[in-house]
Formats: sequence, structure tokens, C-alpha cells
Amino acid sequence: MLVKEQPVVISPRPKSFAALMEMYEINYIQLRLLCGDLRVLPAETVSQVDRCIPVALRIVDSSRHTTTVMLTYMFQEGGNNLDRDSRPDMLIRVYHDSCQAEVISHRCRLSEDPIHYWGRELDTMLLCRWRMNRFLYKWTNYLRRQGHSFS
Repeated sequence: MLVKEQPVVISPRPKSFAALMEMYEINYIQLRLLCGDLRVLPAETVSQVDRCIPVALRIVDSSRHTTTVMLTYMFQEGGNNLDRDSRPDMLIRVYHDSCQAEVISHRCRLSEDPIHYWGRELDTMLLCRWRMNRFLYKWTNYLRRQGHSFS
């Protein structure tokens, strides 16, 4: 009896370019599970789950091959809409043809003060993108576990 050997699949090294590309693919899948087909969603929609912070999704730009969305929590301080704050504002570009989603901009901190690295080397662009997209991966996973959905 002949036994076929299974090909060895090696995962990319964390924080590498290959791992970043894999993260883009995973983020695309996560967004599809959370939102369905972005091309058929209304320009603005909010997902509300009991005892959870509402999450807003806004289509910023849409073309045949890409859709750019803003995904954010809708915090409400006090009792009126004037005190509404949104964080993290994540601007995400979805590439429909290559099935990838990439964070292209974000605003997570409450303060606009610059970050001081206290003698550490500054991050490379690769590490910065890795962190932003890793956050999106964890956040969309968390939102789905809470029951959020835009589809």
C-alpha cells in the first residue's frame, strides 16, 4: 500500500512580510464574516448588541476592485449625542480581487500627543502595519464573539 506524504506547510515567521500578507487574507475573511458583502451594504450602518458598545461601519469609497471602510465604536459620554466619541477609527481598504483587507489608517489613543519611545529604535513600517492589522484581526474576532454583524 502506497502512502502519499503530506506536503509540509510552514507558517510564516511572525512580524515578517509573508506573515503580514497572510494577516491581510485573514482580515478579509474576518470582515466578510462580520459584514457579508461590503459592496451591497448601505453607506452607513450600526451594529448594536445588548449590553455592548455599538459599532459603526461607514463606506468611505467604493470601486469595482476595492472598498474603503471606517470601522469604529460609538462611545457616548453623558446622555446626549454631542458628547459622542469614536475610537478606534480604523480605515480599512478591502481588495475584492485578491481577497485581502489592510488597515491603512487608525486612531486609537485618546490623546493626540506624540508617542515617545524612550530611547528605543523607532518602529519599521512593517512592524507598524503588523501591529495595526493584528489589532484588526483581534478586534473583528472579538466583535463576532459578542454577536455584532453588519450583514
